[in-house]
Amino acid sequence: MDLKKTNAPVNTVTYNKVQIEEPVGNIYEAITIIAKRASQINTEIKNELIEKLEEFATYNDSLDEVFENKEQIEVSKFYEKLPKAHALAVEEWLEDNVTFKKVEK
Repeated sequence: MDLKKTNAPVNTVTYNKVQIEEPVGNIYEAITIIAKRASQINTEIKNELIEKLEEFATYNDSLDEVFENKEQIEVSKFYEKLPKAHALAVEEWLEDNVTFKKVEK
């Protein structure tokens, strides 16, 4: 997933209920699938951020010295400005980019 090319809204948006439930026919199933995808996206973003921030890590025993790294600050600002994981998941759902399996009993 390319986070720079996403069209997901940063602010709260009202969605059409019919459009959300259309692929599965049930709003609750759709919300469950979107929530699981949002959790996956959140984990991906978190792991990516941790990986990028570890490049800047300095391991000191002294708490007296705090270094401000402008590159680290820019990386952090980029991730703070991203849309939330649920907005990204809804965007993927509406663009029909989410695959799911319906398990029958």
